[in-house]
Amino acid sequence: MLGTFQQTSLRIEVDAPATAIRDSILRPEQLQEWLWPQRTREKLPEQLYEGLSYTSAIGPVLIHHRIDRAEPHCLRVLLSQGIDGFHEWYWGEGWVQSRLEGVSLLPLSLSHTVNLLRLREFLSHKNRQHAE
Repeated sequence: MLGTFQQTSLRIEVDAPATAIRDSILRPEQLQEWLWPQRTREKLPEQLYEGLSYTSAIGPVLIHHRIDRAEPHCLRVLLSQGIDGFHEWYWGEGWVQSRLEGVSLLPLSLSHTVNLLRLREFLSHKNRQHAE
């Protein structure tokens, strides 16, 4: 794999309950709303589950995903092709923590930060809509 080894860990506060965070991460329909510009190449089930494999793309770069762990408060995805590594998610009431490690030509730290900020905005918008 070409690229450099990169690692990034972030924890953010979000104005959302753990169930809303879980759904935003484990339900592909919601995941695709905030995880931009990454797009899946095949139709995914209603919820991610252990053993599921799929491919996504960021422009011309393909990333293969295999769900290693999918639990009520945790998701671990093994990555290959455009990123050789893993992405872990943990969450609870009002917080999300994410760790991304791998070898890639992509700027992982920048995309990781942007994606977590997009998740926070998505959850905030969803929370405002629910309150109305």
